[in-house]
Amino acid sequence: MDKKKRTGKEKKLKRKEEIARHKSYEEAIKRAYLKGDHLADFPAFTEFNRNGISVTLESSRGSLLSSYMKEYIQNLLKINMEGPYGIEWHEEEKVKGREMVEENALYIFVRLNQQGNDQEVGTIISKEKNIQTLWKGTGAPVVAFVQYRFVMEEELPVLYVYEIQLEDTIQGKGLGKFLMQLLELIARKNNMMAVVLTVKKRNEGAMRFYLNKLSYKISSTSPSKVDPLVLIWLQSPSLSIS
Repeated sequence: MDKKKRTGKEKKLKRKEEIARHKSYEEAIKRAYLKGDHLADFPAFTEFNRNGISVTLESSRGSLLSSYMKEYIQNLLKINMEGPYGIEWHEEEKVKGREMVEENALYIFVRLNQQGNDQEVGTIISKEKNIQTLWKGTGAPVVAFVQYRFVMEEELPVLYVYEIQLEDTIQGKGLGKFLMQLLELIARKNNMMAVVLTVKKRNEGAMRFYLNKLSYKISSTSPSKVDPLVLIWLQSPSLSIS
């Protein structure tokens, strides 16, 4: 066979394989979104009882958020993120407000397990001490949330962590690591190639958490490779992009 014809045939075959692979990735994302509750695959991760706190996890979507939940998300985001974003927060808050209620925004909410039925809303007795929360709605107080999505990044299907926010009273107790481990399991179960997230470089606490405690790596495609002051793109070491 003529070398030129062989090269052309190889290119067509390669292109056909790329199209099929991309289609399989898109189908994996569609299947992931069709699942009603990703927590159902991991019953051992529906509760966390360690280091003086006892919580239960529940799933939801952006289109199903109550007014109380929207208010809670906005308040916790402002408390945790206004500092790292600085003067950019005003515009970023608007962006996050729009993202919050989108249909493809998937959530995990963390509620404190109440001990008794007469607890005042917003206060819970933990094994360690009284924990004051921002929650103003009904039911057990929410103390943390995760927002994630299944998306294509660099032509690969990934679980993208949009937000992981914990109230300061429950930080440093292993819950954040527990939630990230759960997200990695969800990603693997749904055939995602990586768990990724972005972090403001000036958010030193978050940087230490992901790089040191979780051993996440800065992606080669991170914007920080161009501008060291902007967001850093991290990916899980246990789900590698090949």
